[in-house]
Amino acid sequence: MLKSCQYCGKIHDSKTICKQKEKRIKERQAYRTDRNKKTYDFHRSEKWKGKSVSIRERDSYCCQVCIRLLHNTERQYETENLSVHHVIPVSEDWDKRLDDDILITLCSRHHEMAEKGEIKREELLKIAEEQEKKAGYPVCL
Repeated sequence: MLKSCQYCGKIHDSKTICKQKEKRIKERQAYRTDRNKKTYDFHRSEKWKGKSVSIRERDSYCCQVCIRLLHNTERQYETENLSVHHVIPVSEDWDKRLDDDILITLCSRHHEMAEKGEIKREELLKIAEEQEKKAGYPVCL
């Protein structure tokens, strides 16, 4: 069966591996060093999944940058497209990978900004610290 190739844009038999796809596969394999594999495996582990849920709960399932109206927030109570961000990357300090004080809930927009360094680490660490202090006290309504 003929199919449009997402790698080169040409039409090939679906069983054919084009040179562009082959090149991409080799690049991916070269990128996956032992350290990257360890980080990759960690992000798919049950420990991380559980920790991720607990951090989102701690942060009330809201982006912690949006809720503070920082960095051109569009919606203060952003509850969609959330993920937990390692302020100190796992690859930089493996031993801290599950420490609550370096984890923060962010929307996709602010997560991307944090990854690019557009939101300073110090600012994110301060927010995570504030969240940790709040977590020790009951929330009054």
